[in-house]
Amino acid sequence: MRLLYGLLAASVAGAVVLGICGFAGQAARSADAPVIATASSTYDATAALRGEERFARGAQLLLVKKGKAEPLVEGFAASADADVSFDAKRVLFAGKKNASEPWSIWELTLADHSLRKVIGGEADAIRPLYLPDERLIYAQRTAQGFQLETAQVNGSDPLQLTHINASAVPTDVLADGRILFESMYPLGEGKTPELYLVYADGSGVESYRCDHGAARWGGRQLASGDVVFTHGDGLARFTSPLAAEAAIHAPKAQYGGDVAEVGASQWLVSARAGDEAHASLNLWKTGAQSLQQFFVQRDEELVEPVLVRERERPHRHPSGLHEWNSGNLLALNARESREGDLKALPVSVRVDSLDVNGNTVALGTAPVEADGSFFVKTPADRAIRFALLDEKGTVLRQEHGWFWVRKGEQRICVGCHTGPERAAENRVPAVLLRTTTPVNLTGVAQQTAVEGH
Repeated sequence: MRLLYGLLAASVAGAVVLGICGFAGQAARSADAPVIATASSTYDATAALRGEERFARGAQLLLVKKGKAEPLVEGFAASADADVSFDAKRVLFAGKKNASEPWSIWELTLADHSLRKVIGGEADAIRPLYLPDERLIYAQRTAQGFQLETAQVNGSDPLQLTHINASAVPTDVLADGRILFESMYPLGEGKTPELYLVYADGSGVESYRCDHGAARWGGRQLASGDVVFTHGDGLARFTSPLAAEAAIHAPKAQYGGDVAEVGASQWLVSARAGDEAHASLNLWKTGAQSLQQFFVQRDEELVEPVLVRERERPHRHPSGLHEWNSGNLLALNARESREGDLKALPVSVRVDSLDVNGNTVALGTAPVEADGSFFVKTPADRAIRFALLDEKGTVLRQEHGWFWVRKGEQRICVGCHTGPERAAENRVPAVLLRTTTPVNLTGVAQQTAVEGH
């Protein structure tokens, strides 16, 4: 179970997981591209994960060309979070016309600087990113914190993707169509920033890697397919063949996340090095011992750099969801775990959820077969987690955080937090030999208070 303590790493909701391709060479065409960055006197990169303001004293988008900068948009009290369209003709950003207004999502056409509001209301909407098929992903403030939503670029057809009592903020759209986002670990309850993945219909949510530790945030994908992110005060990367993160031996500095790849082995980074009072934009040739200053703005932080250049369009995720009020979850062997396999045989699995007041409730239990398999139906679009029980009802192992399934989602996991390097045994799980009907754990009448909550 790779999600948190690792549930359900594979999604089989009719989805096709497409490989990363087509990005090679694009960085070489970008070395001289203009750059859009956010300038602000104050910046707290992970404040949104706590439901707080990242730019406490306002912010302004700057267009940097040939060492000179000018405001990207005029007449806004604040602007931030730029994302350039795949054809480099438009820019999505978060903005406030007046300082007292909430953040809204706007789109700028670069040719004539015309503007239109895409997403706006009584609550903040931040961090927009373009998706294929003229859609966007963004974070919408709710009573439960910032939740991921998608919509058409004209603002229609909004769809909430995340369903946890905690904030989630998108950081990139990967070449295979999945959305990279940051939230706290354990998901829904923790206090350490961590990176997660989800499909564009909200299905298949999982941790990017299971080696949770120091804070990870600000992830961006490179042309190679690797994801570079801020790790504590340094940089690290996820690379496909490795089950754990790999260190990046970058110059010592305080990095601001959101790496932009500008050329072969050359990155544009926001960093505060030495005794600098504010973060500036810097070029770094991978492997070099020092940063090369690219642009400085007096008395302001420069963060969130993006290049104004054409880029490959990510693959579209072909959703297999449908209008059920539930999803089906199959575990092949719940005893298996990256943290060490359970010696005792679980007799049953309990599904927990949250009530309207945020209290933990039990939705019911289902039997675990002798081979560790179980098959359950759970409510859709609702925070849930699993606990494995022995014959006395004592918890042997349980998830530390929460996840969700979408309507009609079908998910399979190998075991509990097994990690990506462990494949399932090639056999039919015992639970499916006994029945192909999942135990129904969706009924409200079955809920009981969980002891200790």
